[in-house]
Amino acid sequence: MKINNFGPSGVNPYKRQMNKLENAGKTARTASDKIEISSTAKEMQQVSQLSENRKAKVEELKIQVENGTYKINPKEVAKSIANFYTKK
Repeated sequence: MKINNFGPSGVNPYKRQMNKLENAGKTARTASDKIEISSTAKEMQQVSQLSENRKAKVEELKIQVENGTYKINPKEVAKSIANFYTKK
């Protein structure tokens, strides 16, 4: 007497598990991620660039003041003060 397919209809449980893993890998490869940067985040990046430029300018002025090479234009200062108070 010959007995074939002994057990639960000849299905190998390890093979079934491997098939599940292979199918999961195939679906994972087809999916792709997408990143979007909001407009608020873009504005924040620009602000940080402006602050870096401002820091560089402040450092330059600081060096000029320490060296004694910083020159003040009194006419420009007076004009700026007048413009500030007339624009209210």
